[in-house]
Amino acid sequence: MVIRYDYVWAHDEAARRNQGKDRPACLVAASDSFARPRYVVLLPITHSPPSVNTIGIEIPARVKAFLGLDDQPSWIIVSEHNIDEWPNGGLTPVPGGGGEFSYGFIPPGLFSIVRVKFLELARAGKSAGIKRD
Repeated sequence: MVIRYDYVWAHDEAARRNQGKDRPACLVAASDSFARPRYVVLLPITHSPPSVNTIGIEIPARVKAFLGLDDQPSWIIVSEHNIDEWPNGGLTPVPGGGGEFSYGFIPPGLFSIVRVKFLELARAGKSAGIKRD
């Protein structure tokens, strides 16, 4: 699912800035639905191409159009993530979405690619996680 969320980048956390920028973010994993509190893993979506230290997966233009995102190239960054309670105060309505918090779902094939790469990096300790309070 792609939602609007105040994502905090690792470099912002290191500078002790704990307010993020509202942006589309991809929800990739959730704890057991019966667990309280329930936690989710959120990956940022950005227009900035991955750098030397960042790993991202480009979102195809047709997927961006389906979700109602702009037509600029974008990437789902898998080399860092936020962990937050669900639901949480970081959710904001999608612009022009009539109060909706979700843009929709990415196709299963793209989700699988994102999930596999994220889990590979997380297991190797190469995805910086920030637990939000």
